[in-house]
Amino acid sequence: MAELHEKSDNELREILDELYKEERQLSYERRILHGKIDILKAELTERLKKRRKAGESVISARDIERLSEILAKGAGRRSPV
Repeated sequence: MAELHEKSDNELREILDELYKEERQLSYERRILHGKIDILKAELTERLKKRRKAGESVISARDIERLSEILAKGAGRRSPV
């Protein structure tokens, strides 16, 4: 921001108002994004429940590979006791 001490009170209020507007817009977009995430998570959860109820495996080979990768990385970071 340019030299704030050179701005009038009204100019500072205008800047503040603009920043509040920007913050509200970002907050709105964030809520929309989180809503979409919630919808996708709910859909995946329902699909997993249906698969489990049908007797299908809910853990894929990729899930196991990913878990192995995570555990392998974690094993290298252990701190001495």
